[in-house]
Amino acid sequence: MAVETPICNFGWKAAEFTLPGVDGKTWRLADVRGERGTLVMFICNHCPYVRSVIDRIVRDAKELESLGIKSVAISANDATTYPEDSFDNMKRFAAAHDFAFPYLYDESQAVARSYDAVCTPDFYGFDAGLGLQYRGRLDASRKEEGPPDLRRDLFLAMKQVAETGKGPAKQIPSMGCSIKWKDAA
Repeated sequence: MAVETPICNFGWKAAEFTLPGVDGKTWRLADVRGERGTLVMFICNHCPYVRSVIDRIVRDAKELESLGIKSVAISANDATTYPEDSFDNMKRFAAAHDFAFPYLYDESQAVARSYDAVCTPDFYGFDAGLGLQYRGRLDASRKEEGPPDLRRDLFLAMKQVAETGKGPAKQIPSMGCSIKWKDAA
């Protein structure tokens, strides 16, 4: 089921986390914090929306790092119900797409809940002080391949954050597959 993210709650502070990464390390928010900003992304391995844009996500994260913005990706999907999103498959997915950022597993889903994440992909762009400045889409492609000259909404917003400390006032929500929550039973 496709869902859209809510509008940006400007200034909302990034929630702390300590999560295992596919690289064997344990990562905290402080470890992934960038000098000029931080991009926290909720993604997963199986979602067609993520799969169609993952190479552009990797490209943009690499380019943003040169602007002082660091990135981290978190998967919170229930791997029991969606085995393609297991930790072992996360390792394969990160390697296959040459992730240059940590890919973390939120098995308890507590971090996703603390961020109010709703879909994959779900992007949170924070300023240098970890105040939220962007909660929008990567670009207009959705789950189809976009043209090469497609406007890079996420990249341009985070570039603006790096340069001015503020995100754009007008933001278009991200759309993707709903987070696969565990049963509350």
